[in-house]
Amino acid sequence: MRYKLYTTSQKAWDGMIEAIYKAEKSIFIEMYIFLDDTRLTHDFFGALKKKLAVGVKVVIIADAYGSLELKKEVVTELRSAGAEFLFFSKLLRRTHRKILIVDEKVAFIGGVNINKKIINWNDLQIRLRGRIIRPILKSFSYAYKMCGGKDPDILKYQKNSLIKKIKSWVVDDWPNKDTGYLKDYYRQKVIEANASILIVTPYLVPPRWLMALLDNAVSRGVQVEIMLPKMTDIVFIDRINYYYAARLSDLGIKFYFLPTMNHAKIFMIDGVEAMIGSSNFDVLSINLNVESGVFFTQKAVISDLTKIINHWKESSVAFDLKKRPLSLLDFFAKITLKLFYPFL
Repeated sequence: MRYKLYTTSQKAWDGMIEAIYKAEKSIFIEMYIFLDDTRLTHDFFGALKKKLAVGVKVVIIADAYGSLELKKEVVTELRSAGAEFLFFSKLLRRTHRKILIVDEKVAFIGGVNINKKIINWNDLQIRLRGRIIRPILKSFSYAYKMCGGKDPDILKYQKNSLIKKIKSWVVDDWPNKDTGYLKDYYRQKVIEANASILIVTPYLVPPRWLMALLDNAVSRGVQVEIMLPKMTDIVFIDRINYYYAARLSDLGIKFYFLPTMNHAKIFMIDGVEAMIGSSNFDVLSINLNVESGVFFTQKAVISDLTKIINHWKESSVAFDLKKRPLSLLDFFAKITLKLFYPFL
């Protein structure tokens, strides 16, 4: 398996645009936020129209809520040029995934959306080649079918057989499938952890069962660390993040606050296995959204990922409740969130 890690939105866009321009056969995109406001620096829509003009198949799945600001005329332009543009629209559920597949040979997956405001964010996206592309294609094909896609050349990817003895795999979770695979993965790995659990997430609203498992892990001597941005793009979420950091630090979990917005999603167990994907550690991602991630055990990937995490940690500040006790606004944010908790 060949791979490359991108640690900012801008770097990931550079790699994605380059791959799109090199496409000879097909471009498949599934994106939570897919807007056309990045044209000045990264003209994804212009690049797609150029590839359509030379006969490259372009299929786009955008979340109807996440991409709400996308203008109708832009979608019409792409459709008129030959693209198949579908919207994922399910009540209270979203496709929160960020996937690009080019020529069935190269795939990008992680936390990076297409939206001007995120250009300077730290994030994590991985470019992949090799057998791992097959399950990513299979997962995209299922999303395509869910949105009403009819192209048999895409639907056929659902018939891909499982690959045995592979050291990396796609983990996804479909709300209309009673599999809970993503939840099962988190649950299993936290229970199996022997030495350490490291989580990087921009938004932290863990379900009760996950908090209980993390508490149990700490009780048996596992070091649990969680990295959060000090300030996100949502002020209300900053309060929620701080509230849960205070609550979970009482259990012995160590928190680190990053100085700038970090949208990466990482889950690492014992320093030997990790998952990179689209899922935040909140009830929406874990209970409702359509998410995807790729987990790895390859030493090279783990080593590179560890270096990135350590670099971020160097600029972070350890959480200390004594320096800023919980305020009434923190509790108000928590109570407000609690009103919606039954629906999550």
